Amino acid sequence: MSESSWWTRVAWVAGLHVLVVVATGCAHLPGLPGRPADRSAARELPTDGPPEFHVLVAQDLAAEGRHEEALAAYERALAGDPDSGFLHRRVAELAARTNQLDLAVEHAEGALALEPDDDGIRLFLGTLYRFRRDAVNAERVLRAESGEPNSGEAAALLYAVLGEAGRLEEAREVARWLVDRVPDLPRSYLALADVEEKLGHPAEAEAVLRRGLIRHPGDLALYGMIARGRHQRDDREGEIAIYREMLGEHPGHLATLLAKADAELSLGNNDAARVTLEAALYEQPRDLRTLLRLGFLDFEEEDFGSAAERFRRALTLQPRQQEVIYFLGVALRRQSDETGAREALVRIGRDHPRFADARTQLAGMAEAEGDFDGAVAYLEEARSAAKSRALDLYMGSLQAKSGDVVGALALLETMLDGSAADADVLYNIGIIQGEASHIDEALRTMETVLGLDPTHAGALNYVGYTWAERGENLEEAEALISRALEQRPDDGFITDSLGWIYYMRARPLVEAGRRDEAQPLIEQARAALEKAVRLTGGDPVISEHLGDVFLLEGNRGGALERYEEAIRLGPRDNEQPGLFEKLERLREELEQN
Repeated sequence: MSESSWWTRVAWVAGLHVLVVVATGCAHLPGLPGRPADRSAARELPTDGPPEFHVLVAQDLAAEGRHEEALAAYERALAGDPDSGFLHRRVAELAARTNQLDLAVEHAEGALALEPDDDGIRLFLGTLYRFRRDAVNAERVLRAESGEPNSGEAAALLYAVLGEAGRLEEAREVARWLVDRVPDLPRSYLALADVEEKLGHPAEAEAVLRRGLIRHPGDLALYGMIARGRHQRDDREGEIAIYREMLGEHPGHLATLLAKADAELSLGNNDAARVTLEAALYEQPRDLRTLLRLGFLDFEEEDFGSAAERFRRALTLQPRQQEVIYFLGVALRRQSDETGAREALVRIGRDHPRFADARTQLAGMAEAEGDFDGAVAYLEEARSAAKSRALDLYMGSLQAKSGDVVGALALLETMLDGSAADADVLYNIGIIQGEASHIDEALRTMETVLGLDPTHAGALNYVGYTWAERGENLEEAEALISRALEQRPDDGFITDSLGWIYYMRARPLVEAGRRDEAQPLIEQARAALEKAVRLTGGDPVISEHLGDVFLLEGNRGGALERYEEAIRLGPRDNEQPGLFEKLERLREELEQN
């Protein structure tokens, strides 16, 4: 019986039930389609009755999502009419929905045997065989006796089945059939191009897609596959060229603009990517992806003001993005907006991956303000969420600054395990010893570090700078600092150490009246210290050192400017105990002259 005939019978039975209800005066028959309400009453309907009745019950149960019960009702209907292709198909569909694939296949085969010309049943059965990875039976139902696919839909499904089975040559033949017989569908070209790519024929794949574009000018899927192929071959310039073509056909297309920007960023062409992203933002001012990409690009380029503004805009669109809140806090901190940074960073929840980073940032802010106890508290929270040697080393430093030198050293000593990582632990121990004024002990510790790692830039710099401060072993100190700079050539503080060594070598020559010999060293000192200022962005100790160099060469005005600059930058008392006296003395001398 055809599906239309079945629906005629179902409709007739539904009408018959309505007549019975009216005749008996009942308000409604529970569970029938179109009736209000107590759906659970469908369970109480009798299990006997004609097939049409069970179909009505099954339809009602399926509409409620009660698929197992609906399946049972359809099976009761099928028992009364076993030659109904319609009922076999309904049983198959519900069996598939309830993950009973064997039952689904059995009844789909039954439906196909009864209605062999029904393409829908063939496609459904072919899909079931695809789920079962049964390519042989999928082919049987999807191919005609001639061997050709039954239809374009059958060909598309067969192509997928063969491809998943690794039968790429046969899949290519089916895809070629699609291109020849169903050229009006872009997916035909996509299928053939895909299999050519999998067979290792990228040029042939792109040629197929270009043929598709002739037939379907401007089709984004065809263009996108060309771009994807070039991306996979690491041809980023070629990929960008395709995006330009796409934008010529579809100006302002957001997804294409974003893909083009990603390709430009992968080439390190940040300026081009920024132009592309700004164009995308012009098209969609509230597009979150574009805002964030621009924000992170600003952040990477250290334009923290612009980054913060974009992050704020992004948060107006999605206020709970904790990743964005974190980077907003860091950007504000880099702008010296401590209040705004703190307000952002404290919002990062303990369950977020950035929690430990946020608490570490807060610890750094508290440390900078001299609130070492607060810094320790923040860092304890960070360490409770994430275990790392870096956090343990930082905790040791904070404990020492808070006055708990014994506790700091005890913590660090527990980290010594005889591995190569001991060098960094010992380095931090040496720093704490030095800050506690145990300089000779610190030097011995740093020598142990260098015994473990002769290239340890921090230890090389510490020993060299300490000797320079003492005015001893200056030539050896210069050699140590030079070795440190080989490891970290852009480190402004190591560069400062080198400049300070030149100064300490020049000063006794000037004091001995040998200025001509001192002058090359003075020039080297000034050049190194000016470079250190550029590398660090400004530091009070480096400014004081540069002032001392100006003073040594007789430029008292330049020295005054540098000392005043050091004051503005916030001098470190433990490293610059005589700065204020030096500044006042120089001012008095200049006033007297």
